[in-house]
Amino acid sequence: MKLIKAVNTDLDMVMDIRLEMLRAVNGLSGGIPFDKEFINNTREYFKSSGQTTVLAVEDSEAIGCASICYINVMPTFDHPTGKRAHIMNVYTRADYRRQGIALKMMAWLMMEARQKGITEISLDATEAGQALYEKCGFVRAEECMVWHEAGHKEEK
Repeated sequence: MKLIKAVNTDLDMVMDIRLEMLRAVNGLSGGIPFDKEFINNTREYFKSSGQTTVLAVEDSEAIGCASICYINVMPTFDHPTGKRAHIMNVYTRADYRRQGIALKMMAWLMMEARQKGITEISLDATEAGQALYEKCGFVRAEECMVWHEAGHKEEK
């Protein structure tokens, strides 16, 4: 097994493992297709946005993935650079779990974040992933308030 930083030529491998992860996490059948707009927007995001995706690869096939998305916000006293990040899509195929692969992918992303001067990293954890993230130094925090446009569309 080796870890690689995904580049545009790895996009098909990134998409395959991410969609597998989304199916697993959301309990979706393999036969249910994803929306084309979702697929296209995801592909464009990976090609053009401020993110890094690490792939765990064995025999030229992705067996795991993890992504970090970089966010610049107005600086605060606690985060004077305004440089923040969010980790997403940490996933290892079932046959490869409990071998430290996710921990290695997290370490890679966190090292890169530190090199970029990131002062805060957030993530959303499943119950199964909480122990891993605690090993990496993450602590539980209360949720923030969120606004979604879909909840405020005018009724016709």
